[in-house]
Amino acid sequence: MALVKWDPWQDIEDMFGRYRRAVGWPRRTQRGSELPAVADWSPQVDIAETPEAFVIKAEIPEVRKEDVKITIDDGMVTLQGERRQEKEEKDKTFHRIERFYGNFSRSFSLPENVKVDGAKASFRDGVLTLEIPKTGEAKPKAVEVRVD
Repeated sequence: MALVKWDPWQDIEDMFGRYRRAVGWPRRTQRGSELPAVADWSPQVDIAETPEAFVIKAEIPEVRKEDVKITIDDGMVTLQGERRQEKEEKDKTFHRIERFYGNFSRSFSLPENVKVDGAKASFRDGVLTLEIPKTGEAKPKAVEVRVD
């Protein structure tokens, strides 16, 4: 086990970064310019396993299906997209905004017993459902090691 030097200032920076994201403030560099955010928020997900497939359900209300991208690459499934913030109108003043807007991204590792090319996704009532079928039971290989 490697020893890692504790940096309390980094912990404080991390805490303020989480706070900025929670209240929706833009991330800033030392010079004050805004950084492009990789993910501004993360949708809540449920991951279930049936005898036939793995099912991932993500809550992404008010996101158009055209704004969602699903990729499966090298044993990882990634859900990405964007929820656009409503523009303020002349006769409408927002008093509180608690929902997250902007880019989102979630990634999950997949087991070896999935059939990636059979994945299906559907989008209904603000819930994205991704179903990835199984190829069968992943059986561990037993290897006998001879002792000399």
